[in-house]
Amino acid sequence: MTAATQEAKAADPANTIEMEVSSGGKVVIELLPDIAPQHVERIKTLISEGFYDDIIFHRVISGFMAQTGDPTGTGMGGSKYPDLPAEFSDYQYKRGTVGMARSQSPDSANSQFFICFTDTGCSFLTGQYTVFGQVTEGMEYIDAVAVGEPPANPDKIVSMKTGSAE
Repeated sequence: MTAATQEAKAADPANTIEMEVSSGGKVVIELLPDIAPQHVERIKTLISEGFYDDIIFHRVISGFMAQTGDPTGTGMGGSKYPDLPAEFSDYQYKRGTVGMARSQSPDSANSQFFICFTDTGCSFLTGQYTVFGQVTEGMEYIDAVAVGEPPANPDKIVSMKTGSAE
């Protein structure tokens, strides 16, 4: 049994995100409220407001991660809400781990997040960036997003909703 199989359990629909991406399909993310309750709450609030719909992946680095969540598409924008205090943990960054992007300040996460491509590419981020989720399905669609900083023709989040949404 692989680690991914072990993690693919029947998740709580209220703590599951379905993210449709322009690179071809649906990505399912299991939220981790026990590890990062404030960040999970922020993501759910933004999803309920439709904040992430049509936002591009503005920073995509092969072998590392795909970053999104900036309404300006520049890497400098965020939501109307204040930045969040860090909720660092020992959760190991690996393929499909979803973390909050931030500036040099540990307490500067807002709306931007990234998804790791490999087990080793993001491992150095453990304990330095807040983990709030883990992809459980559809990583092939993240693998397919256009690469670049920013990509010439960026992919985007078509829609994002919690599993409990209708």
